[in-house]
Amino acid sequence: MASLTDMDARLFAAAEAIRQKAYAPYSNFAVGAAILADDGQIYAGCNIENAAYPQGNCAETSAIAAMIAGGARRIARIYVTGPGAMPVTPCGGCRQRIREFADPETVIISHGVEGDPLALSLGELLPHSFGPDFLTPRAS
Repeated sequence: MASLTDMDARLFAAAEAIRQKAYAPYSNFAVGAAILADDGQIYAGCNIENAAYPQGNCAETSAIAAMIAGGARRIARIYVTGPGAMPVTPCGGCRQRIREFADPETVIISHGVEGDPLALSLGELLPHSFGPDFLTPRAS
C-alpha cells in the first residue's frame, strides 16, 4: 500500500463529512467520496439511493459531478470511505467513470472506517481499461 499523505487526511475528512449526508435508506450503506482535482480543489459526493434502485448515484459519481460542475476536468487523487472494516472500493461502473477523468496511475484510496485504508492505482483496480485516449478525435 502506498503511504498516506497530509492530503489524504484532508480527503478522508471530506469523504467522511459528506458520507454523513448520504441518502441510503434501503441499503443502510452510506458511502462518501472526495476527489482532489487538477485545479487543487476537493470535491465530495455521497451515495443517493432511490426506491427504483438503478436510479441512484454512487458517491464517486456524485463527487465527479461536483468536480465537473466546479469547472475541473481531471482527478488527481480520490478517497472513498464507507462503513465496516473492509476497504470500500469503487464498483465497476464507478471505476469506468473515474477512468474517464483519471489516468491509470491515479491513486484511489478505499477505506472501511473500522479498518485500514487501501491505496491502489486505478490501473490496479481496472486493469486494461478503455478510456478516452483510445478514441480518435473527430475531424472538424
